[in-house]
Amino acid sequence: MTLRLLALTLLVPFAAYTGWTLMNAEQSLVAFGLELMARPDTAQVVIDLYLMAGLGCCWMVSDNYCRRGTWISVLPYLLLTTVFVSLGPLLYLAIRGVSSERQA
Repeated sequence: MTLRLLALTLLVPFAAYTGWTLMNAEQSLVAFGLELMARPDTAQVVIDLYLMAGLGCCWMVSDNYCRRGTWISVLPYLLLTTVFVSLGPLLYLAIRGVSSERQA
């Protein structure tokens, strides 16, 4: 199973679940985020999640640079990552794979 297929297999159900959750939520995404940041225990989880998102963004920029891509080509994935964290890197992997896979 290639990395692209694995990413796609994770992306589709997770994106569908995220969409379903947002449609059925009783509060906005911003209100939910503010509520999470109000308690130290959940704030730690959110901070940890966004640290990993930052690392994912660094990896996508680096991989894009190895492909000699432009900033514009990676920008949608970075923006998606800032809002939905996992969806940006999963979509990047599903569509672009990794640079070593492209050369092989």
